[in-house]
Amino acid sequence: MDSSLQNLLSELEQFGEENDQGTSERSQRMLNITRDTGEFLAVLIRATLARQVLEIGTSNGYSTLWLADACNAIGGKVTTVELSEHKYNLAAENFKRSNLSSTIRQVQENAADFLSKSDEGAYDLIFLDSERVEYPGWWPDLKRVIRPGGLLVADNALSHPEEIKAFILMVEADPDFTTSLVPVGKGEFLATRSIDKNS
Repeated sequence: MDSSLQNLLSELEQFGEENDQGTSERSQRMLNITRDTGEFLAVLIRATLARQVLEIGTSNGYSTLWLADACNAIGGKVTTVELSEHKYNLAAENFKRSNLSSTIRQVQENAADFLSKSDEGAYDLIFLDSERVEYPGWWPDLKRVIRPGGLLVADNALSHPEEIKAFILMVEADPDFTTSLVPVGKGEFLATRSIDKNS
């Protein structure tokens, strides 16, 4: 990672912390991932050669930059979906300041609508950091758009266990997925889609 991106990430970390301490309004908080989560995601992308990555929940783009830097290293792309116009615009400015804008596709749309229009098996890795209570409703399309052998990662599995519990139980009950809960950052729930050995 080059020094300019490191500096930008450090700046966004500070901005996120100061912003979130100054407001109790959820829609105005950045709710960024932790740095160790960013490092973890970057390793996952490189290790699995996840060239098509989907992020749901851009916020100000902090997590997206971690994803994009890893994708850039292996010739991949990140599509990031955010409904809030305020956060979409914040992220757009931060992406312009990075050297990664060509690696990032920004979408301002409801995640359910976006997923419903996405192709089957379109993504190697999906990172969920959005409205956790919505995840169970998204599951049929999430499952469909992850390629066989692909990986789903959901943030806040330990910090907000009650909000994400129904989703985790749903995924764990699906025989096509193998799961693990990793105590990194706010807790990362991982689920990988099985490969059909007969195909």
